[in-house]
Amino acid sequence: MSEKIQKVLARAGVASRREIERLLAAGEVVVNGKVATLGDRVEGDEQFRVEGKLVSRKAAQPQPRRILLYHKPVGEICSRNDPEGRKSVFEALPPLQGSRWIAIGRLDLNTSGLLLFTTDGELANTMMHPSSEIEREYAVRILGEVKPEVITQLLQGVELEDGPGRFHQIKDGGGDGANHWYHVVLREGKNREVRRLWESQGVTVSRLMRIRFGSVALPRRLRSGRWEEMAPAETRSLCSELGLASPSRPSRSGKGRRPPSTAAKTERSGKGKPGRRFSGPGS
Repeated sequence: MSEKIQKVLARAGVASRREIERLLAAGEVVVNGKVATLGDRVEGDEQFRVEGKLVSRKAAQPQPRRILLYHKPVGEICSRNDPEGRKSVFEALPPLQGSRWIAIGRLDLNTSGLLLFTTDGELANTMMHPSSEIEREYAVRILGEVKPEVITQLLQGVELEDGPGRFHQIKDGGGDGANHWYHVVLREGKNREVRRLWESQGVTVSRLMRIRFGSVALPRRLRSGRWEEMAPAETRSLCSELGLASPSRPSRSGKGRRPPSTAAKTERSGKGKPGRRFSGPGS
C-alpha cells in the first residue's frame, strides 16, 4: 500500500514531516534515482537519498515507535552542531542504527528540564504542530515581587514582536525571600516565549525549567543530564491519545538496545515507571 513520501521518511526518523516537506521543495529527496516532489507516493521499499545520504530501507518500513525522556541541563543546545563548540543534547542520547533521534520541541541554552525525543517524525510533527495545542508546563523562579495585575495581564495576553502570547494557567509555587516560584502553562511553542512574556511586564526570570509536555511529566528520579526510554505500553498509550495508529508492520530492528520494561533499569537512568509527575520546582 502506497503512502505519502513525507510520512514514510518521517517514520524512518529522517526528520519531522514539516522538515521533509521543506527538503522536498528544495529538491533534496531522491527516490530510485529521481528527484521526488511533494505529493509523491511510495511503497517504502524504494531507495531513498535525503541530502545525498542513503536512507536504510529497513528504517523506511513501519517500526515500533520509541520515545526518550531527557532531563536537559542548562548549557546544552538543541541543535546537532554548533559553530561555537557548545555541547549538544544529542551527544547524551543512545546511538541508533539506520535512524536518528528527532527532538520534539526545543529548550534554549539557559532552560533546563524535560525534552522528548522520538524515532518517529509523524509523532514529533503531531506533538509540535500548533493545531494540536498541546500544553507545556514550566516551573519559573522569579526575582522580586509580582503584583496581581501582572498575573492578570499575562493570562489575558501580551503582544510580542512575533504576535500575541499568553499563559493559559499560572499557579503560585511558593518560595522564600527574593525568589518566588510559579508554574505556568502554554499551548504553543514560540521561541523563548515564557521568558519574553514575563520580561514584557518588567519581571526577571532567574530560573526556568520545563516539567511537563502534554501528558508526559519529568520523572522526579531522572537526574539532570540523563535519559530514560518510555515503556512500549506507555508509548502506545501516548500515540493513542494523539490519534496516531500503531505501525502496521512492527519488526525487531537493530536500533540501539531493546526498549526496557517499565521496571527495568536503563543504562543511564533510575528505576521505575517513566512519566511520573514531577512534584516540585527545586530538584
